[in-house]
Amino acid sequence: MGFDLINLFTLKNISNLIDILVVWFLFYELIMLLKGTRAIQLFRGIIVIIITKVLSWYLGLSTFSWLIDQVINWSVIGAIIVFQPEIRRGLEKLGSGSLFRQNQKENAQAENLIKALDGSIQYMSKRRIGALISIQMETGLEEYIETGIQLNADTTSQLLINTFIPNTPLHDGAVIIKDFKVAAAAAYLPLSQSNLIPKELGTRHRAAVGISEVTDAMTIVISEETGEVSITRNNELIRGLSQDEYLKYFRSHLISEDNNEKKTIFTRFMNFIDRRFGGKN
Repeated sequence: MGFDLINLFTLKNISNLIDILVVWFLFYELIMLLKGTRAIQLFRGIIVIIITKVLSWYLGLSTFSWLIDQVINWSVIGAIIVFQPEIRRGLEKLGSGSLFRQNQKENAQAENLIKALDGSIQYMSKRRIGALISIQMETGLEEYIETGIQLNADTTSQLLINTFIPNTPLHDGAVIIKDFKVAAAAAYLPLSQSNLIPKELGTRHRAAVGISEVTDAMTIVISEETGEVSITRNNELIRGLSQDEYLKYFRSHLISEDNNEKKTIFTRFMNFIDRRFGGKN
């Protein structure tokens, strides 16, 4: 066909290919970051606005197109205000360099957290001590931490058990764990108004479902009536978990894969390239 393959691998073409791959990868990382968080709603809204803008331009709706432009202009400021905690957390990670280096302590901290949770859950479940424990994942929980008594204490099974002993000052409300520490106790979580929640479940379960509707937090509930262990996350309620089941759930969400090491952006990028263009050995 007379097509010169050598001309295909010019410096400019290779540079364009790298540019496309980097943008593609960053877009993919953004989707993964927003998945399961309240920010995904903003992302969906942006897509709807862009589609509406294109349609209004194509159909020649100049006035409507001008209104969409105003919405776009002001939505940037609105997004910064609404998602200030998430933006601040991302900038803090960028400034500390944690996005680009592996934190070898995280998995050990996660294992210690799981042991503390297991010990407290077993104790309270057998004695039917009601408990509500919410673990921050990607979405910040600062606004809920501020409603409770801030502790910033190491997470131990003894601390969790003592917190939920009936008639103690901190037993009413939720414990919030952030960065493997007990950030606050006696915190208030939003109650879900969903009609899908079984009628026999009380306020703790509604609060657990409520926080899962607006954040991606993992929340553990122990029923004081039955001692049943439940977990909510991403608007999903999982009931009646055995010890093996909830330990497996904790490890799948708190312990990273790939030899139990957290992936950095660079590592994930190289794995991404290898999956797309590498062959199977």
